[in-house]
Amino acid sequence: MSISNLANAELDFRNVCGWPRHLQLIASSVLGVAVLIAGYFFVINSQLEQLNEVRAMEVSLKQELEQKQLLASNFDAYQEQNKVMRDMFNSMLQQLPGKAEIAELLVDISQAGIGNGLEFQLFKPQQEQIKEFYAELPIQIRVVGNYHQFGSFISDTAALSRIVTLQNISIRKADKAESSKLVMDLTARTYRYLSEEEQAEHEKTKKERKK
Repeated sequence: MSISNLANAELDFRNVCGWPRHLQLIASSVLGVAVLIAGYFFVINSQLEQLNEVRAMEVSLKQELEQKQLLASNFDAYQEQNKVMRDMFNSMLQQLPGKAEIAELLVDISQAGIGNGLEFQLFKPQQEQIKEFYAELPIQIRVVGNYHQFGSFISDTAALSRIVTLQNISIRKADKAESSKLVMDLTARTYRYLSEEEQAEHEKTKKERKK
């Protein structure tokens, strides 16, 4: 049958079995291709997307596994480092005076000045500033002396067993009648650790302020 005859032929789609053999083969081939295409788009394509997702997940899990293996292999080193840091923290914490020791520390600071021949014009502790686990106590200081005495005072204060920092240091000439004298203003800051009760009270106050 030619193509022109095929175009003019009247085919009964309700009776495909009655079609000529070669038309049945063509129809079967077309149907098979259609089924394959439909299967690709509706089944295989979605499975390929799932496969790609699984592969991406596999790569992510491998990376996570490698990171955990690295952490596991260095676990002993991390533990040792953590212990060293805890020891350092405890050592620093021990350098913070308790509330009862603050008065003694203030005496030590003033004695460091007097022992170096300085004349105190001002020694005024300010209001404590409460932090997370410690309190900061600023002290306004003004002393009269010379550069050598100032340097010795700062050195002796830094050598105290408790932590004391000196900030906002300014030096100027004294009045004209004593031109050889200098005046040094500074802020000394010392720190004390908070007791468990004070920390609990501090946390309670913070929560109440947020309300």
